Amino acid sequence: MKNLECIDNIQYHLYTISNDDFEISVSDYGATLFNYKYHDIDIVMGFDNVDGYINDVKYMNATIGRVCNRIKDGHFVLNGTDYYLYQNNAGNCLHGGKEGFDTKKWDVSVNDNQIICTYLSKDMEEGFSGNLQVKVVYTLLANGLQFAYEATSDKDTLCNICNHAFFNINGCDSKTVLNDYLMINASKIGMIDSDGCTLNDTLDVDNTPFDFRKRKLIGKDIDSDHIQILNAHGYDHHFIIDGEGFRKFGTYDNGKLALDIYSDLDGMHVYSGNFLDGTSNGKNGNNYPFRSSICFETQYYPNAINTTDHVKPILRKNEVFRHVTRYLVREIKDED
Repeated sequence: MKNLECIDNIQYHLYTISNDDFEISVSDYGATLFNYKYHDIDIVMGFDNVDGYINDVKYMNATIGRVCNRIKDGHFVLNGTDYYLYQNNAGNCLHGGKEGFDTKKWDVSVNDNQIICTYLSKDMEEGFSGNLQVKVVYTLLANGLQFAYEATSDKDTLCNICNHAFFNINGCDSKTVLNDYLMINASKIGMIDSDGCTLNDTLDVDNTPFDFRKRKLIGKDIDSDHIQILNAHGYDHHFIIDGEGFRKFGTYDNGKLALDIYSDLDGMHVYSGNFLDGTSNGKNGNNYPFRSSICFETQYYPNAINTTDHVKPILRKNEVFRHVTRYLVREIKDED
């Protein structure tokens, strides 16, 4: 354990574990992934201190909740009761509200190859019902990193937790992901409005910039005049992954190194760093310019509580929210 800054009289810490090939570091600020290293390559952007995560790029590498992504108009109805949330993004509630899980100090322990983070989100925190006990377990595997999420509540509530890691497979010093490749096992995406909020309607990816079913350069269609690209200033959409259960979502690679994504969730929100502006003072003094990283946020369909056709992220009293995501790293062989 390493001491980080003391902010507003709260002392933060960093916890590190490693094996023969990998090293991860996690902070008790936001249960945030500070580093994810394969040998000497750190494949997540980030900062050397807590202040960077607070003031430079919000949500970067953090645990997001109680509900990730956007809730339209900061409003939903559960069991006949209206709930009103903080509107922190174009009139919508984004990533849990004014002070989501990414801003909280978590309790952290280390057990062999695991960093275990827990947090109690109290009843009506950020407008959500129920005392929600949350656990996030970072497990370092022989071939990469696993996130396991678990939560229970003493009242019916909403729960949709994700990690918001900003990846660059070339290392955190790289300035772009546009020359890298992406494959996603998704035949449909959720459409978004001009404020980035996901709608009930979906779009078949055939003959659109969103067709990554075959490996494709990230930058190939990112500046298309497709209305969905224009709405998001690039990719900022939920990909509905084909199939069910724990399965491969896709692969992000640079021709030499690959990140394989697996999860048991419904899909993942892919964000291509469209609002990074190069002003942040990141690791080793690096800044993070426009589209210098990409996020793969595994989650339920965004804004599903306000849609008609998608699984709603309702967690019933005393039931267990439990999901697993893996971000696995491998070297690409010539025969691949």
